[in-house]
Amino acid sequence: MHQIHLRDATPADLALLNHWDEQPHNIIADPNDDWEWETELAKRPEWRQQLIAELDGRPIGFLQIIDPAQEETHYWGDVADNLMAIDIWIGEEKDLGKGYGTVMMNQALKRCFADSNVEAVIIDPLESNSRARKFYERIGFEFVENRQFSDDHCAVYRLSREVWASKV
Repeated sequence: MHQIHLRDATPADLALLNHWDEQPHNIIADPNDDWEWETELAKRPEWRQQLIAELDGRPIGFLQIIDPAQEETHYWGDVADNLMAIDIWIGEEKDLGKGYGTVMMNQALKRCFADSNVEAVIIDPLESNSRARKFYERIGFEFVENRQFSDDHCAVYRLSREVWASKV
């Protein structure tokens, strides 16, 4: 088992996150987003957690957990209460395919479902990102619909508390 620790992302992570944003595998997975790290890292809204995953102290990835009903831009539109949404990525290509994403996602899901009100977690990989879609399906996420968010054609997936509980 990989010893991966999640910590809060801070303004000190700005250069690292900007570097990861420039990596080809991350551009392909998220070509149209501007995360606005310069301003967002300093904010701590109640509806969001931004986390850096570290493997033995070495940063390897990023996770964002949000309450999509409370999120200020209403990216997800009108959604039910009691959902959480996750964004996840591995920073460097050399760290892909080693199981780190699975460990990170399991830790994120544990955080989400620690709140007994949370009924499900939703995610939105690009329709074309077959690697990410297979990853989410292995974890137990179920395809809901194809949906366009801004310029991105995404596949919306959902993981219910019941399905998650049956896999842990």
